[in-house]
Amino acid sequence: MSQTLSASTLLAVPLAPLAGALLAGIFGTTFGGNWIGRRLSHTLTILGVLVAFILSAMTLKSVAVDGARFNETLYTWMVVGGLKMEVGFLIDSLTAMMMVVVTFVSLMVHIYTIGYMEEDDGYNRFFAYISLFTFSMLMLVMSNNLLQLFFGWEAVGLVSYLLIGFWFNKPTAIFANMKAFLVNRVGDFGFILGIGLIAAYTGTLNYSEIFAKAGELGALSFPGTSWMLITVICICLFIGAMGKSAQFPLHVWLPDSMEGPTPISALIHAATMVTAGIFMVSRMSPLFELSDTALNFILVIGAITALFMGFLGIIQNDIKRVVAYSTLSQLGYMTVALGASAYSVAVFHLMTHAFFKALLFLGAGSVIMGMHHNQDIRWMGGVRKYMPITWITSLLGSLALIGTPLFSGFYSKDSIIEAVHFSHLPAAGFAHFAVLAGVFITAFYSFRMYFLVFHGKERYDQNPDAHHDDHHDDHHGHDAKPHESPWVVTVPLVLLAIPSVVVGFMFIQPMLFGDFFKDVIFVDAAKHPAMAKLAEIFHGPVAMAVHGLQTAPFWLAVAGVALSYYMYMVNPALPAAIKRICMPIYTLFENKYYLDWINENILARGARALGVGLWKGGDQAIIDGALVNGSWKLVRGVSGVVRWVQSGFVFHYALVMILGVFALMTWFVWGDTFLQLIK
Repeated sequence: MSQTLSASTLLAVPLAPLAGALLAGIFGTTFGGNWIGRRLSHTLTILGVLVAFILSAMTLKSVAVDGARFNETLYTWMVVGGLKMEVGFLIDSLTAMMMVVVTFVSLMVHIYTIGYMEEDDGYNRFFAYISLFTFSMLMLVMSNNLLQLFFGWEAVGLVSYLLIGFWFNKPTAIFANMKAFLVNRVGDFGFILGIGLIAAYTGTLNYSEIFAKAGELGALSFPGTSWMLITVICICLFIGAMGKSAQFPLHVWLPDSMEGPTPISALIHAATMVTAGIFMVSRMSPLFELSDTALNFILVIGAITALFMGFLGIIQNDIKRVVAYSTLSQLGYMTVALGASAYSVAVFHLMTHAFFKALLFLGAGSVIMGMHHNQDIRWMGGVRKYMPITWITSLLGSLALIGTPLFSGFYSKDSIIEAVHFSHLPAAGFAHFAVLAGVFITAFYSFRMYFLVFHGKERYDQNPDAHHDDHHDDHHGHDAKPHESPWVVTVPLVLLAIPSVVVGFMFIQPMLFGDFFKDVIFVDAAKHPAMAKLAEIFHGPVAMAVHGLQTAPFWLAVAGVALSYYMYMVNPALPAAIKRICMPIYTLFENKYYLDWINENILARGARALGVGLWKGGDQAIIDGALVNGSWKLVRGVSGVVRWVQSGFVFHYALVMILGVFALMTWFVWGDTFLQLIK
């Protein structure tokens, strides 16, 4: 029997991080007079997120074990006609899982930040920002209506802007945060159009009421066209997901966002914000199931992102950018799963990926600290003996990322590949090739980074740019030996490594083939049989891992690891030789398929030219010149003519009156004759 959760307890989940953010952001900065110091600022924000995590874990237990549910409006903001704009929570298994993931990763990042941002002047401000982000993300996933979802959606975008540009004196950071903001506005334009269409045709923004009318939406055509209305709605919603979840071609903001401090890379660009689009599409599964066209579109976009963003990871030398392109590729995998109607698999990969990708980002940050803020993997090597905890946890994260059997990433990633294989949609063939090829590519660039950083000859003393750093203050010499990070950095690495290894094994059965997502995610098994076929061949996590040793993805991953070892450990001259031979391809990759060039030189300049044309031609020439200035000039001209008539002499007026009378008499007498002559 299902139970009802407490509204006050649920309210405390997002409000606890918000309280910490406000206290640290106001009283811990110059804005509020610096009343509280660093220790109290990080204590308050960590306490707020800890409270949120504990309550989220309790909520997940109540939902998963006791069948508890909550779907109520907490506050009505306004009513416009029949459209209600409300704040409310929908707590089911999908929401509860997301709450735990967001708060756990956020808690690890908060603790890690104590060590990573120790030397930074904006210490308190940073803690305020990441707690505010946690509040925004919780409001997004806990919402029971599209208005609140959009509020959380825009709030995480705003805080992301603040965090990417946290070092606002750094020109590259300012460029990156503006780029992220503008690209996300493109996606959000489509998203709000989709929300508007839903509101216009259903008269509601509440999830439950929308889903109840899904059948009616599926029977309508978009006015003036033969397109299905539901297809237009779903594609508009997915365009929003393309921006937030960094799908091709709206992915260009995410690699540049690495200009921000490393902790936000783990929090925003691996575990939470970029997965908001995946969460939203999964939540809207009753709508997406009605449009095969939209699902095909999703499949193609996800496949392109998974494959072609992986290629770019191969040539990156910045340790954070390698992990960033890995994030892009894995988001493509999740999107492919959505297109195959394997929503639960997409969410499952979202969860496993959150742990091991946050681990890899924080591990990269630990390496940056240990290497005195050097980020170039070409000038590392042999770090393993200096940083044993960072080494072993990063290895576990890399093994999970490439889909090693028994690790978390294996269960979610292999399930995506199989789901696409079983899909009947036209785009499934290309998508299946893309995700299979992506396995080899992921293994290659992941272990290229791993070997160059942790093994081989020590090269840190050969770095020609010893001050290429992620921090403002780098006062270490380039010949200083690497060192292990403090416990506030290594403890989060260990705590993230544990779920990166075991969470897939533990939860694949209930999340994919049990009742965990029952009545939450909807799939039309007759039209989209992927999940039903997966259930038929699943015989437990152990059997799946044993079978995985015989499958193509496993051997592709082994081949990727082996090739990276040979090229970078055994024969390090080979990569340079391949680069010389394949220089055109390398140039294409180095310029990121020239998408930035197209955006800056064609789209941005075109938009600027259009804006200047509308300003000068429309605003200045037509509105100001013709309408505003033209009207007063016309009045002035007419007035100037009329002014001569108003002479002020009585005999002039008498003469005009006599002439007028004469003209009228002439017209009455000779008017008809004159008209006849004209005819």
